[in-house]
Amino acid sequence: MKNNENQLTVFEHQTIKLNQKIENFILDEKRLKALQRYYGEVGVPYFSLIHNGVRFNEYVGVLQIGNITIEVLPKADNAFTGTNEKKKWRDVLIDMLLAVGAFDIQAPSSSALKLKPNTILDLYFELFVKEVEYLLHSGLVKKYHKHEGNTTALKGSLQFGKHIQQNLTHQERFYVRSTIYDAEHTMHRILYKTICLLKKINTIPSILSNIGCLLLNFPEMPNIKVSEITFNKLVYNRKTQCYKKAINIAKLLLLKYHPDVRAGNDTVLALMFDMNKLWEQFVYVSLRKHTSNNTTISAQCYKYFWKPEDGNRSKIIPDIVINKNMNTCVVLDTKWKNLNGCNPSPDDLRQMYVYHQYYQAKRVALVYPGQKLIKSKGNYLHHITSKEEEEKECSVVCLPIVSQIKLWQKKIYTDLQPLIDL
Repeated sequence: MKNNENQLTVFEHQTIKLNQKIENFILDEKRLKALQRYYGEVGVPYFSLIHNGVRFNEYVGVLQIGNITIEVLPKADNAFTGTNEKKKWRDVLIDMLLAVGAFDIQAPSSSALKLKPNTILDLYFELFVKEVEYLLHSGLVKKYHKHEGNTTALKGSLQFGKHIQQNLTHQERFYVRSTIYDAEHTMHRILYKTICLLKKINTIPSILSNIGCLLLNFPEMPNIKVSEITFNKLVYNRKTQCYKKAINIAKLLLLKYHPDVRAGNDTVLALMFDMNKLWEQFVYVSLRKHTSNNTTISAQCYKYFWKPEDGNRSKIIPDIVINKNMNTCVVLDTKWKNLNGCNPSPDDLRQMYVYHQYYQAKRVALVYPGQKLIKSKGNYLHHITSKEEEEKECSVVCLPIVSQIKLWQKKIYTDLQPLIDL
């Protein structure tokens, strides 16, 4: 990432104070107030306000507030050190997002993408541009849609009441309702709105001309108000399946973008990911990729454990369950945090004891990231005497981080295989 005075790269849980300088970026009073305004009264999960500064949380990604771009990278232990530490962690983050399908990159439309863009924001912007360029090259899909209005030719059904109302003195016009077959439909309106958004917020010089070309070549569309419902109503068929990746990126950008609705506020684009959930998905995908066919792996496999007199039941949701409802059940729970040689927290250990009980698991384990492979285990004490050890045990595994993603995924499976194979 080319660092200038408007770009900041930090790690999760890092603190930056007023007038502190990190490379070329200085958190002056104006920038701090922009972050405070975005935080508001209800707060945001991405960072916390402290006295004359901010502390970033476990969310990673990119925040763009006005002309400020803040990149938040993950960091677990001292897996990478030296001058290229930020670049290595950036590459790891992008690779993890690629592995869990956050980008859904496939050929041929994305074949010209750079392997390692500067930031996640670069990757999303560049991928969207490539996808739309591919759609334009392939030919935009046309659809039938209803149109009602004045025309100079009687084509369609004449709406007599509105025709008399609007064209009493204009006998050369006809108010008709007709069916038109063209490129003006919801998907293209969404894409055009996203192109216009990129034109407004893009700070990446390498794709500036590409966005300009898209605006010239993409047919101009009427504005559309988008919400989660807008995207849920979209139906893909054989012709429009190729739009899915571009629409998914457009959904992320449009729904995460908060325009300046009041003078003096800053526009905000937040592409942030919960590192705990990303780590959970990454371990799950890595195990699924390498396990044998006779092993079943499920994510977020919940069970109800408490029912109130009124209201909804409460449930427990382990991260990964292997061979559920069998006599070889193993439950894994992932935690993206540093143990620093300490024991897991009592809350985490209690959580694993409940999984032992409700899933009749043969083994349970807490899985953390680390600098090197560390495996340990301990037995739960008897609930009455608190002295005798029970058969129930909980393992603790710290998995080393490897810069090459395919090797890392293979090593995750290899390191956890002794726990899985019963």
